[in-house]
Amino acid sequence: MYTLLSGLYKYMFQKEEFCVLILGLDNAGKTTFLEQTKTKFSKNYKGMNLSKITTTVGLNIGTIDVGKARLMFWDLGGQDELQSLWDKYYAESHGVIYVIDSTDEERLSESKEAFEKMISSEMLDGVPLLVLANKQDVPDCLSVPDIKTAFSDSAPKIGKRDCLVQPCTALTGNR
Repeated sequence: MYTLLSGLYKYMFQKEEFCVLILGLDNAGKTTFLEQTKTKFSKNYKGMNLSKITTTVGLNIGTIDVGKARLMFWDLGGQDELQSLWDKYYAESHGVIYVIDSTDEERLSESKEAFEKMISSEMLDGVPLLVLANKQDVPDCLSVPDIKTAFSDSAPKIGKRDCLVQPCTALTGNR
């Protein structure tokens, strides 16, 4: 009887969970983006002081309920030595958000390398991809067309998956 009631409860009230990876180089704004997202979509979440955010060592997890779905965000550290761990999370993911620091033109090729390595993984075949050109509030940053041009030879590797490139300012939560 307990099993029947437990199953009925889960069927009626449990939310379907989707895991979304937040990837990109260190200092791209991944954790700031996650914090702003949690603040905007979670009623009782006050958020942390954005000036106290430091480099992520390992991962940060954020959960947001949207309708009958639960989105679990995994913000993975972007340092070179941590990028080798990203693929351990691919099999569980339903979507990827790749954050690019639009002000760091010197590391754009490094970001592109990490991006290409990530999208080349067979475990991410067909997984939707959102690319955020972050820090758009900074004068003289790279625009979305600039970033699309720099990453243009990655297009064949993206394949037929859904992919969108958007400008954003994670610090303010604006697009």
